[in-house]
Amino acid sequence: MTIQQIGIIDMGSNSVRFVIYEVDEQACFREIQNLKITARLSTYIDDEGFMNKEGISLVLDTLDKFASIAESYQLTAVRGVATAAIRNASNRDEIMEAIRTESEFPFEVLTEEQEAYYGYLAVTNSTDFDEAVTIDIGGGSTEITYFKNRELQQSFSFPFGAITLKKQFISGDTPNDDEWEKLCEFIKHSYHTLDWIADKNVPVIGIGGSARNLALVHQDDISYPLSGLHQYTMTLDDISNTAEDLLDMSMKKREKLDGLSKDRADIILPAIAAMQVLLEEVGTEQFVVSNRGLRDGLFFEKMLASIEVTHFPNVKEESFYQLSNYYRLNAQHQKRISVLSTYLANELGRHDLINLTAEQSHLLRLGANVFYIGRSIHAESESEHTFYLLTNQSIDGLSHMDRLAVAFISSFKSKSQLKQFAKPFKKWVEKDTLQTYELLGALNRFCHALNISEQSVINKLEITKVSKRGITFEIYYSGDCFFEEEQANKYKKHLERPLNRSIDLKFIEDK
Repeated sequence: MTIQQIGIIDMGSNSVRFVIYEVDEQACFREIQNLKITARLSTYIDDEGFMNKEGISLVLDTLDKFASIAESYQLTAVRGVATAAIRNASNRDEIMEAIRTESEFPFEVLTEEQEAYYGYLAVTNSTDFDEAVTIDIGGGSTEITYFKNRELQQSFSFPFGAITLKKQFISGDTPNDDEWEKLCEFIKHSYHTLDWIADKNVPVIGIGGSARNLALVHQDDISYPLSGLHQYTMTLDDISNTAEDLLDMSMKKREKLDGLSKDRADIILPAIAAMQVLLEEVGTEQFVVSNRGLRDGLFFEKMLASIEVTHFPNVKEESFYQLSNYYRLNAQHQKRISVLSTYLANELGRHDLINLTAEQSHLLRLGANVFYIGRSIHAESESEHTFYLLTNQSIDGLSHMDRLAVAFISSFKSKSQLKQFAKPFKKWVEKDTLQTYELLGALNRFCHALNISEQSVINKLEITKVSKRGITFEIYYSGDCFFEEEQANKYKKHLERPLNRSIDLKFIEDK
């Protein structure tokens, strides 16, 4: 595959974004540019549905600004799409003709079905949910989808969004009790027209800026220590309490609130109402934020078209492949750690020395795949960099708590350092859970030692003797295992602690 730079322009009712993705020869992708202009295009629509000349000029000026940026890149493809503000404009053809003649970007108006589809595509290619309801509340429309087994089952686009709801129901900066009640009743009545969302009892996934801002406000309120918004989870009570706090604030105070963008301070409450009421209708307590949206769905479609699929087979595995390549890990070495640690865990389980659940075994393998990933930053502080990297970036397909677990396991150096890393997370990680991470981290570190030369000289590991105080391992090798033997004997102490037994290593040449 040749290097690609794919540009996506998402012209929404509230904001217009220009995002550039780069795809390298190994099909690894990353976002290399993301520019936003808060245009509020829906405010330039009059009562007859026409966008005025000022609005059309703003559209063209915005695209001119993006064009000057695009000159600095080698774009191999560009796709511009417009949503509700232009889609619903009575003079849509006039607007699109102006874009066609005065802008260098190709542009199209998405249908309601297309807009909902691309949001669904973004979510199912960046999370591990098999079934959920999604909501993408923009400035002038709200898209709802329902998918099961990662396949789209139903979708609908409502002709209202955060800006239009604000305009229709809220006379001032903040809704009073009567306005809030009428707003929620209108949204509830609208949702009742969809017979496929009631009492589904599946997670609701929020897409778009309003969902992200809601999460940021909540994270700040609870002093959440883990970075990243993607797959951040809130409860219905969390949303209700955040809404109540915002309803008690003046507009000026909301504008200064950490986590809430100033340009959303006036429209965040109607957006929250739409999300809150949807959770009530679906009958769920779980609200999950997606940092991937319409433009990501457009990108995934373009990227995956070359291999004639619409979805990554496994989002989590794809994410770890991307991480491994981005940080230039030795894939064979990481795989060897995973194989050895899985085999060692099975041996310990066979002798009733440990009893890992399927979930814990999975975390062990994930931790092995990125064990000491921080070495790519600096070998001297590989553990510290590993923990920092994994706790400060979202990993598609991995929940926040699983990501934290992998960070503990893959950065493991010693029990004392593990406890230091865990200090900011005391509210989120119980003592027993941390002890499990110590065990899993120690398993991976020991197996990292068994392939320290990265030559795959260790063939087999067996437990041949177990007593109340000790365990004897017979380790079979081919070639020269000098460094493996030295490192394994050096670091076996970290495994001895959680097992509460001494370990005797016998290295035997495999003939």
